[in-house]
Amino acid sequence: MNIAKTPVWDLPVRLFHWALVALVGFSWWSGEQGEMWLKYHFWSGYAILTLVIFRVLWGFWGSHYARFKQFLRGPQTVFKTLPELFSPAAMPVLGHNPVAGWMVLALLVVLLVQTATGLFANDDIMWEGPLYPLVSKALSDRLTGIHEFNFGVLGGLVGIHIAAILWHRLRKGERLVSAMLSGYQAHLPAVPVPAWVSRWRALVLLLCAALIVFGILNLRAPL
Repeated sequence: MNIAKTPVWDLPVRLFHWALVALVGFSWWSGEQGEMWLKYHFWSGYAILTLVIFRVLWGFWGSHYARFKQFLRGPQTVFKTLPELFSPAAMPVLGHNPVAGWMVLALLVVLLVQTATGLFANDDIMWEGPLYPLVSKALSDRLTGIHEFNFGVLGGLVGIHIAAILWHRLRKGERLVSAMLSGYQAHLPAVPVPAWVSRWRALVLLLCAALIVFGILNLRAPL
């Protein structure tokens, strides 16, 4: 029996994923360069915050396999899935499996913490986050420390994510990267899937996310 190619990842999810990969990589690089590159580090952070807010909105109003209610499962289901991860057989699920679903949520939370703390951070030389005036210097220093520590947490999650992709490819024969590029996931047997929702909805939600970030960046300290 031929393995079916089932449409799972819509264009907004795929664009979000690869744009986030590029921006996180650039944020790391620009942060390491320091000095004048920190200006672009901040801009990259604003873009990441916009994307993460969009993904949260898309998790409620996006296509079927992008929604949180589709891939977030309770502890019992997650523990039942663990043995399947170590078998050579492909996972019998479409979209994120129950373990991967919680990894997605963890990454979104850590990215929110990273971008939120960056808004208040300072480098003790010449760069300050746009919301630095809203807090004391001592609190800004603490948030800067959290920002730096949390990036290590983010790096650890990214490492686990990459290791999981390699495991699925080498052990289980699942091409997760190809699926995130094409939107189609190999699955047996073929199953009917809900249609992807309108891309216009994605554009509206992205605009909403951008407006939220714009509002955050323009908060002012009380007189």
